[in-house]
Formats: sequence, structure tokens, C-alpha cells
Amino acid sequence: MIPLSERDSTVRRIRTQQNQQQQQPDSRDEEAALSSVRSSKHKPEGSAGLLGESSAVILLLGFVFLLWIVVLISVKQLILSSSGHFNFVRARKHLERITSVGPRTVGSPENEITTVNYLLDQIAQIRNESKTGPHSITVDVQRPTSCFGYLCYDRVTNIAVKFEPQTSAQHFMLANCHFDSVPNSPGASDDAVSCSVMLEVLHSLVNLSSPLKHGIIFLFNGAEETFLQGSHGFITQHPWAQQVRAFVNLEASGVGGKELVFQTGPNNPWLIQAYVQAAVHPFATVVGQEIFQSGLIPSDTDFRIFRDYGNIPGIDLAFIDNGYLYHTKYDTPDRIHNDSILRAGDNILSVLKHLAMSEELADSSKYRNGNMVFFDILGLTMVAYSAHAGTIINYTVAIAALIYLGGKCMLTSCVGCKVTKCSISSFRSSRTGCVLAGHMLCAAVRYVRDLVCAVIALFLSWFFSLLVVLLVAWLVTKMGRSMFWYSHFYAAVCLYGSAATGIILLIHTLVKNLCHRKPHFHCCAKGMARFQVVPGQNADSCWNPCSDVTTRDRLRLTCCLNASRVDLAEIFFDASLLLWCFVLFFLTHRGWCSAYVPMMMVVFPLISKLLLTKLFRAKGASLQYSILYLMSLAVPYVYIMFLIRVIFEVFTPILGRRADIPDIFMASLVTAATVILSSYFIHFIYLSRSTKWTLAVLGSVFTLMFVLVSSGVFFPYSANPSSPRPKRVFVQHITRRFHALNGSLQSSDSGFCINDQDYTGMQHITPHIPQINDSIRMHCQDHIPYYGFPSESWYLPAPEVSPKAPLELKLLSRQITWGTIKMTFEVKGPSHMSLLLRPHAGAYLILSSFRGGMLRLGSDSFIFYCHGLDAPTWNFWFEIQSLKSSDVSPDEGMISLAISAHYFSGSDGRSEPLESLLERFPDWAFTSSWITTYHMYRY
Repeated sequence: MIPLSERDSTVRRIRTQQNQQQQQPDSRDEEAALSSVRSSKHKPEGSAGLLGESSAVILLLGFVFLLWIVVLISVKQLILSSSGHFNFVRARKHLERITSVGPRTVGSPENEITTVNYLLDQIAQIRNESKTGPHSITVDVQRPTSCFGYLCYDRVTNIAVKFEPQTSAQHFMLANCHFDSVPNSPGASDDAVSCSVMLEVLHSLVNLSSPLKHGIIFLFNGAEETFLQGSHGFITQHPWAQQVRAFVNLEASGVGGKELVFQTGPNNPWLIQAYVQAAVHPFATVVGQEIFQSGLIPSDTDFRIFRDYGNIPGIDLAFIDNGYLYHTKYDTPDRIHNDSILRAGDNILSVLKHLAMSEELADSSKYRNGNMVFFDILGLTMVAYSAHAGTIINYTVAIAALIYLGGKCMLTSCVGCKVTKCSISSFRSSRTGCVLAGHMLCAAVRYVRDLVCAVIALFLSWFFSLLVVLLVAWLVTKMGRSMFWYSHFYAAVCLYGSAATGIILLIHTLVKNLCHRKPHFHCCAKGMARFQVVPGQNADSCWNPCSDVTTRDRLRLTCCLNASRVDLAEIFFDASLLLWCFVLFFLTHRGWCSAYVPMMMVVFPLISKLLLTKLFRAKGASLQYSILYLMSLAVPYVYIMFLIRVIFEVFTPILGRRADIPDIFMASLVTAATVILSSYFIHFIYLSRSTKWTLAVLGSVFTLMFVLVSSGVFFPYSANPSSPRPKRVFVQHITRRFHALNGSLQSSDSGFCINDQDYTGMQHITPHIPQINDSIRMHCQDHIPYYGFPSESWYLPAPEVSPKAPLELKLLSRQITWGTIKMTFEVKGPSHMSLLLRPHAGAYLILSSFRGGMLRLGSDSFIFYCHGLDAPTWNFWFEIQSLKSSDVSPDEGMISLAISAHYFSGSDGRSEPLESLLERFPDWAFTSSWITTYHMYRY
């Protein structure tokens, strides 16, 4: 019999031997794996799942370059195919004929007689063709008179054409264009081409074999450039306006290219749905609508008049390419490609036919509520859905992304560590399982901490890049090199873009090298803190003195060392995704339909990451992973780059017409584009083994560009016939007369009032015309109301002007009733006049004949008046009251009345001294010139 104690001892010895035998294979496997990992220390870093610097740069540059080529092809490809129903040849003939008369200012014979007669003649020919068809045409020439806002007009010309079935119609679509132009410009794109397209659309509709359900009114309005007076006259006074249910407005803010749908509504989603279904060559985005309606673009269209005064919804389209030539002498027919005319004609014809057959037009009030999210995909197709559906989609995508990030927070075992087979097998013991559970909880906290740190690093990189770029723009401005990018756009990209990219790359390189160095460990066998980071020690020095560190623990730690850089890259991907989620939440919460853009920047990267996670964890930043990752970003990035191109196409010319600091705005735009495009590329900074050569190249590019810009190599303007970039200068030859209280002439002077529209002033003009310098620079004087100059101008003395049809102002009556003085005046003058009233101290303007009110400029009141041909004299009155007669100076009177007469056309619009001065301007300057007389009276 064996004693119980000996039996138990024997059993324990046998079990121990069995366990050792079972563990020997595992120990051999672990030693082999550890040897393999240790041997990898002597291999290049790329073998540990990192990209070489040259490989990363080539991949990213190649990706951006290919997408940019796609964007440029999309922009330049005006049409893919045509319906064949629109004849662009006839439309071009109309365009050539309308612009052949030159500028068509309101009130000029070219606008009121020549162009009107041509349009009426063409409409009559089309009308003759319709007599045997299913439709009838009615023509009406309207010459309305009214006031609204600070504007008054008298007998301006509109041509309205009613196209309807022979059985008549009760509901009508309105198609609007304007045939007048600004002074000194032939106005081919703005807006003769639209009127030419409308003529041919009318001709195409006449040839339809079956009648439309509803009618269409074609409005050729002749007073748009005078602050939208023609459209106001139609929508508020014409009897046909009551039958209009919706409209399409054709405009231009550039010369040629594609016509962009940049605003619709208000509300009435059925209109954009009609465009989506009918447009042959779609080009539309709700981003343009929200930018335009924000007031960032200093422009206005007839859309606002129809919307506000007619209470009808519509679609606003405009040509946006080559805005440098907008409202200049370069806006000529030869700069408008035939494909631009064809695509506009195809779209307008298809959309009008679709709307004229729609059920919604008959009772649009049923479909009034709601907004639409709409955008085209590179001009190939349109995407549109309701704003409500967009809200649901946006929140769903954002929540999905947050769930993804939350899942990673819960599943990540360690920042930079993988859960290996070793750790899983060790989880079987309760003690080790508790340790790993503690590690997972600690890892979740670490993941959130590192994610927050990554977000902060991103914000810091973007903030400092913007700060540095704005500092560079400020230096460029102070050196007198402002607007160098106006004729050299890519110079701005190289200067500001290299600075922004370099700062972002530098900060993330510092974060990678300083804040996330290769981890160092020491061992501690107490609780969950078995391995902790201790500066100054490495893993080998930690392992040797620790008797309780197993081979499995060494293998797991070595895996951590090799994987940390890859996991760091993933943290910054997650940070970019989180920030785009915040942007998506914010825009959606504010009700902006443009939130679809960040939605795209969340959903595509999220899907790609879910699909590529296994590959990424297995191979790191392999070539296969990198290519697949970039391919997954192609859709959102090509669309973002397309939007960026459109935004720069619109805003770069606009900055050449603004007097504030344009370089700050341009630098901000370039930086914003850089930040947006770099958001998911930062992932590669942490996957690249080095960035020093990239930083060196970016620094060299920036230094070279800064030196070239500082030395004046890039001149802002160009007279290149193929792509001119003109400087806009206004020149008035003006004579000013100041009258005393008794009406006698007190003083007078004459000169050239010179004003420019951009920031550079006259610094580039002075070398060509030395007399125009800062010594003759003038500012508006408070004691002379609207004294004939803009707020800042250059005044060069010149001989007096004497128009053949001088301004005549008569005081018809002066009535005093109960302390109130009513004055009635009669004015006879040119087609464009402006009036300013300034009550003196103690006097107040209380009533006037201007029904629309007056523009208040402090205590001043301003009115702009315009008339067509054969208009009667301008009559107006106002009432003024003095609270105390003692407050009014007997020498100054109660009120100052200043009136300016502007001669834009005919012989009165030119003078020999003016022509001599204009000849001295350089060829890269576009001068818009006219004659002005200014009179100031006191009463």
C-alpha cells in the first residue's frame, strides 16, 4: 500500500512532466518566431510595412495628377452628344448680328432701335412659320416706367413673346435674357448669346408637330445692366406676368464655357427635378447656390426680381468661364465656342419643353415646399434628392462612422500592438485573462487619448499652415507685388500651396519623430502594468534582468515595436474621418444642402477602410494596399477637385474687381484647398519611412517662388490676345459746377476722374502716365455730396466738357405748408442720371415722389435714374421740414441737391482730351470711359 502523500506527490510529478512535454513545441515555435522578429531588425524599414519616401510621393502625385486631368477633360468637354433639335449655326448668326452694333447701353440708339428692330424682325419671321402649326405667337413691345428701391426708370424697352397652343393656355413658363450691355463692351456673353439661344429655341418650338400643354413667354429685356430695371418693369406691370408660374433666367458672369445652374427656387423642388430629367448636358450644384446667396459674389441677376416682386420660383443659369473678360471689350463672339452655344441651346430647349408639358406647372403651389440637394458628376449625369432625404443620409453616414470609431475603441488591444495567437492562448488562464482584460480597458482609454491628440495635431498643422501662408501673402502685398497670380494662377499654387503643404508635412513629421518615437520598455510583474514606457531604456535591457518575462511576452513586445508606425497612421486616418464627421454634423444641423460634400468625404473612405483593414493589418503599407486605398478615394477626391476648380474659376477674376486685400483671400483659398485635399493623405506621412527629401523640395519650391514673386517676374496683367488679363480702369471726363443759394455759379472745375477696381491702384499705370500718381489722389469730401467721384479716385485737371444736350434742371414750384416746404423739379438730360439729396443741419427730408424709397447713405438720400428713347422729362418732388428755423443757416439753405449726368453713347460720350488720355494707357489696361457733368445746388 502506497501512502496517500506519496501517491499525490507521484501524480503531481507525472502531470508536471506531461505539461513540460506539451509546452516544448510551443516554446520552440515561440523561440523561432522571436528569432525571426529579431532578425527583422536588421532589414530595411520598408520590410516592416512602411513605404519608401519616393514611393509615397510618386503615388500621391500620380493620383492627384490623374484626377486633375480627369477634371480638366470634364471642364473642357462641353458636349458629348447633341439631340440635334437645336441649330447653333442660326444662333451664332444672331449673336454676330446683335454684337455687330457695339455696346448697347440703355437709352442709346444701338439698344433701343437697332437691336430692338433686329429682334422684332427675327421674331416676325418665326411667327410666319407658326401660322400653319399647332402653336400661335403674340408679340408685345413694353416700355414701362416705375421706381423701386433707389432706382427709377422711364420707358425702358422690353420685348415679350407669348408662345402657346392655338387653343390658348392659362399657365406659362418664362424664359428671360437681356440684350443691353454695359458701356464699352459688346456684351457677347453678357447677354447677347442668351438672347440668340432664345431666338433659336423659339424657332425650334415652332416646328413641333404636337402642341405643348402650357405656354412659354420669352422676355427679351432691354434694361438689365441698369440694376435689373427691365425685369422689374415686366413682372410688376405687364398683364402677362400674372400667368407666369415659373421662370428660367439666362445670365453670364464670364465668357463662354458651360452654363452653370447656380440657384433655384425658392423651395419648389420640382424645378430642379425637371432640370435633372430634361437637361442634355447637366452642370449644376447646390454649392454654387449657397455661395451665391451668401453674398460672397458681388453680383445680382433678374432672378431676385422675379422671386421678390413676382413671387414665382425659377432656375438661374450663367456662363462662368473666363470671368477676366466679363464686362470688358474682350467679351466678343469669337471667344464663345460653338459647343457653348449648342449645349446651352440643347439644355434650354429640353428643359422648357419638359416644364411646358409638366403637371406641376399648372398648380405649382402643391409642390412648393422643400429644398433639393443637387449636383452633377463631371457633367455626365445629375444626382438630386430632397433636403429631408439628405438630412437622413447625412446623419446615417455620420453615425455609421462614429460607430466604426467606437468599435475600434472597444476592439483595439493596444495602440501599436496586435492581439497575437500567443495572447489569445494565454487568455485561457484566469490570471492572464484578467491581465488582458485590463489591457483592453487601458487600450480603449489610450485609443481615445491618441485620437484626441491626433485631432489636435491636425488642427495645429492646419492653423500654422494658414498662419504662415497669410504672413507670406501679407509680405507679398507690402512689397507691392499683389495680384501676381491674376495672370499666373499656378504661381499662387506653387507659392502658397508649397508653403501650406510644407508646414503641414513638417508638423506631422515632428509629431512622428518626436512624440511617437520607437517605444522603450521595462518590465514589471505587478498587475496590469507589466510593461511600461521608460525613457532611456530599450527592450533588450529590460528583458535580461527580468526573470519572470517569458518568451511569449518577448515575442508580443517585439511585435509591438514593428507595428507601432502602422497603427499610428491608422490613428490619423481615424482623426481625419472624425473631423469630416463633425463638419457633416455641423452643416446638416445648419440645414445646408452642401453637406453632401463632407458626406462623400466620410462614406467612401469609411467603406474603403472597412474593406482594406485585413489587408492593411496583414501587410501594412504595401504597394497593393496603397493603390487600393487611393482608388477608393478617387470618387470623392475627383469631385472635390472639380468643385475647387470651379470655385477658383469664379473667384479669381472676381478678386481682380475688388479693392480690398485680394492676396489674403487667394492665400486662404489655396490653403483651404490644400487642407481639404491633404486630410486623407496625412495617412501616408506616417506610413512613409522618411519625409526629409519632400520637405527639402517643398522648401526649395517656396524659396524660388518667393524670390521670383518678390523680384516682380510675375506681372499681374496681360494683353495676350488668346488669354488677356486686363486691369479695369474707369475714366470720366467731368465738369463740376457749384451753385450758390441764389442759383448763381459759385465755382467750377474740370478734369479726369480716374478710378480702378482692384487693389493695385495706379502703381502700374504711373510709369506709363506719370501725371497719374498719388499726388492727385483724392478722397470723398463731406461738404460736397456725391461730388462726382467715387470714394477714392485720382483727379487730373483737364479742359471743360460741353455736351450738345446739356443737363437742364428747373425748380417748378416751392410750396410752404405748416412748416413744410415742398419743392417740385423738372430734369432733362441723358439716359443715365444720379441724384443725391443732403439736408442741412436742423432740416429733415420727410416725403418724396420716389415710390420705391431712396438709398440712405447716412443723412443722404440717393436715386439712380435711367430712361429709354423719347422719354418725357424727369419730374420729381420732395418735402423738407425744419424743426427750428433758427437752426438753418441763411447762407447755406435747408438742403443740397447734387445731380450727375452721364453720357455713355453718341458724340456726347467722347471728347478729344479724353481720347488722347486713353491712348496713353498700356494695352493691358481696359478703360471704360464716358463724359459726366455734375451740378450742385442749395435751396
